[in-house]
Amino acid sequence: MQRDKIMALMMAAGYSRRFGAADKRDAVLGDGRSLLIASLANARGTFSSLRVVVREEDAPTGIEECALIRVKSARHGLGASIGEAFGALLEDPSVSDIQAAAVLLGDMPYIQRGTFTALMDMSAPNIIVSPSLNERSGHPVLFGRDFWPALARLAGGEGARAVLQANAAHHRVLPVDDAGIAMDIDCPADLSRS
Repeated sequence: MQRDKIMALMMAAGYSRRFGAADKRDAVLGDGRSLLIASLANARGTFSSLRVVVREEDAPTGIEECALIRVKSARHGLGASIGEAFGALLEDPSVSDIQAAAVLLGDMPYIQRGTFTALMDMSAPNIIVSPSLNERSGHPVLFGRDFWPALARLAGGEGARAVLQANAAHHRVLPVDDAGIAMDIDCPADLSRS
């Protein structure tokens, strides 16, 4: 599939309760960039189309030029945000030619661009592709367009695991040598990795 037919959907609507009172998206990494800005920069270097999923009431700094999907259901968990975001994509005529979407998390700035492109090269409308490191699954997960309606029905906090399990025959796993696929920032102590 052509890479320009694959978009990135950056999930940044969570409440990050494990991080404490501060907004995790604004946490500063060792290079001086915020966590969300670093994650976005990484994705922008690979994906020609990108949407950032934020809470309805959010006013995130530094991403004003990004196309946003504002979700009302973020308090119900990642699955609810994914569901609402994919519902919005299915109704968006500007992405009608997009054949797959990579679900990225806004707290994972260390994924190598080579991993992104290798996953994109495996992608197809009827395939789900995810990376693994030493048999441990990671992110991002690329969902072919055939699975978007199922993703749009998600409502809970479980993420997209149910869609993966229900479509195991269409799931392809790409072994990679990239620790970034499993390196998310959940608490302030994790910032020392940067």
